[in-house]
Amino acid sequence: QVQLVESGGGLVQAGGSLRLSCAASGRTFRGYAMGWFRQAPGKEREFVAAITWIGGSTYYAVSMKGRFTISRDNAKNTVYLQMNSLKPEDTAVYSCAATRLSPGSSWPTEYDYWGQGTQVTVSS
Repeated sequence: QVQLVESGGGLVQAGGSLRLSCAASGRTFRGYAMGWFRQAPGKEREFVAAITWIGGSTYYAVSMKGRFTISRDNAKNTVYLQMNSLKPEDTAVYSCAATRLSPGSSWPTEYDYWGQGTQVTVSS
């Protein structure tokens, strides 16, 4: 079992930045690829970004590429999502997830473990 806890969400003005963190504990973090997803009220869960275990490969949704950066520190069992140039439409609950068998996947069903999410609100 892997436990994931997100932090770093909050209220920010449009054009601002936030850095989300996802701390893993429990079963070894080793070998798990990680992803960030978001879900806005009334909308389906949406892929944001993913990163493989070694961190050499990253994947982004088209609308986030260039504004968001995913990274990980395996020594700290933590994954980060740096979000810049935020827009009101980025408002959502952001969740991290872990997968062993589907690195880089944009499909939520291919992730084994999920955090509880952190709220990001971008005001105009």
